[in-house]
Amino acid sequence: MKKVVVIGGGSGQSVILKGLKQVADIDITTIVTVADDGGSTGRLRRQYHIPAMGDIRNVMCALAKEETLFTQLMEYRFEGESEDIGGHNLGNLILTALTEKSGSFMDAISEISKIVNVKGTILPATSQVITLFARMSDGTVVRGESNIPNFDNRIREIFYDEKVEADPDAVQAILDADIIFIGIGSLFTSVLPCLIIEGICDAIKKSKATRYYMCNAMTQPGETDYFSVEDHVEALEKHTFKGIASHVIVTSNHARDELMKKYANKGAYPVKIRQNEHDYEILQEDLLDVEGDYIRHDPIKIRDYVIRLLKES
Repeated sequence: MKKVVVIGGGSGQSVILKGLKQVADIDITTIVTVADDGGSTGRLRRQYHIPAMGDIRNVMCALAKEETLFTQLMEYRFEGESEDIGGHNLGNLILTALTEKSGSFMDAISEISKIVNVKGTILPATSQVITLFARMSDGTVVRGESNIPNFDNRIREIFYDEKVEADPDAVQAILDADIIFIGIGSLFTSVLPCLIIEGICDAIKKSKATRYYMCNAMTQPGETDYFSVEDHVEALEKHTFKGIASHVIVTSNHARDELMKKYANKGAYPVKIRQNEHDYEILQEDLLDVEGDYIRHDPIKIRDYVIRLLKES
């Protein structure tokens, strides 16, 4: 049984996991960022001083073996903005309540994982309450994950202003892995917040796993404006080490023109390959679902592609 580790956060990580959970004979561990400080997650972080649980809740539902009423309720968001429970996600409230009752964020994740019946193991990158910072190209420092994309400025680097200890189980999972997938997700606010934790980065460097970076299909306004595939990898390597990804998976299909125009009006464009030669292997694959109103990776196509990768490995 192949041991597969997925590192990241946000909706992109959930899409990968929806595909991977349908692959037989793999042991999945997902390592999730806890740097989110916006919305319901941010309010609960500030009030109860606990790590961000929004991305963890997302991957729980993605890895659930079956969609039940409970998994649907985990994703339910109360109407309103900031009055009482308005704007809160029910899953976030349940995780907070379990953390308060047990006194352990890890125990809360474990208990809900059993109830949801997830395939695999969900681990936070750290159990600390952390705040992400970004230094922009003009030297401006932005505090808070939710604030970083709102500045009309190019991000030079992201960092924490304190020593962050990696979750020991996450480190061990990376060291034991046969395959590591990094991404999909917001480069600076979902993927890199995990990778810049020293223990996580060191474990990836020591691991003998084959390392795949699944690159985003579209640029993200305020975060990766006009980025190429090479720009994404350069940012990864600048924050970690050269060669962090031995293979880079790039989408080969694109959406219809009217959908592309919709994204262009919001400042988002396809992420393209600009160079002919690379220090890593480029793998182009049809992985997108382009039939709806949004450009998204397709979990079924990811499933089929990973099955092929496993057969070739």
